Amino acid sequence: MKKGLGLRSYTIFYLIVLYAPIIILPMFAFNNATTVAFPLQGFTTQWFSEMLANTNLRKALVNSLIVSLSSATLATVLGILAARSAVRYSWPGKGLVMGSIMVPLVLPEMIVAMSLLVLLLAMGIKLSLFTIILGHVLMCMPFAVAILTSAFQTLDKSLEEAALDLGENAWSTFRLIVLPLVMPGIMASFLITFTISIDEFIIANFLGGGEPVLSVFIFTAFRFPATVPPVLALGTMLVAFSIILLTIAEYFRRRGVAKAGGKDSGGFL
Repeated sequence: MKKGLGLRSYTIFYLIVLYAPIIILPMFAFNNATTVAFPLQGFTTQWFSEMLANTNLRKALVNSLIVSLSSATLATVLGILAARSAVRYSWPGKGLVMGSIMVPLVLPEMIVAMSLLVLLLAMGIKLSLFTIILGHVLMCMPFAVAILTSAFQTLDKSLEEAALDLGENAWSTFRLIVLPLVMPGIMASFLITFTISIDEFIIANFLGGGEPVLSVFIFTAFRFPATVPPVLALGTMLVAFSIILLTIAEYFRRRGVAKAGGKDSGGFL
């Protein structure tokens, strides 16, 4: 048996299983048939037109953009504070606090959603887009902290010390020296958390209070065969959008590593 053949075969099989559904999705989005089945009937852009004409979909898209932009902004800002504190300073209970931030990565999302629902209802908070944002910030924080911690760790501390020696205070050093150097990491964090938020379904479904967002809209639309082709068109656009965002995020991540003089150990792409 040729050396490495088993590993290569496994890799090819894994890639097929992973990417075949993504490749098939646009095939049916441009297919001139109302049913998802082979053989394909022909090429059409009708489903994209129907998708853009759907008022409920447009409302769900606007709501999703509000939620995702808000969640990504809050998670990234909080991530900057947490990562900076963890990398630069020592304080009691730091390990416990940072570990608590990362807990949502290992907890079943269903449990997190149910716990948040019970807590919000007990506090008398009405379910809305705001409660979805709260849940998404909780889920996005670990990713933001992980990305930004790496960005702060690759920062040369001697640059800060030089700025302080030249008369700058701690805030101006952070604003003029640290932030520009970690900006690629900040952009990567924002783009990744934005993608996570716009794709998230479970928390949006539990905490939305009937407010339509894209993930819930897509799930509901698949219950009705007539709405499946336009949803496939929407899915095709979301896949393309996600790939673009991840590509941009990876660009900023690698730029940040190179700018800080660190060694790239691999990333999202």
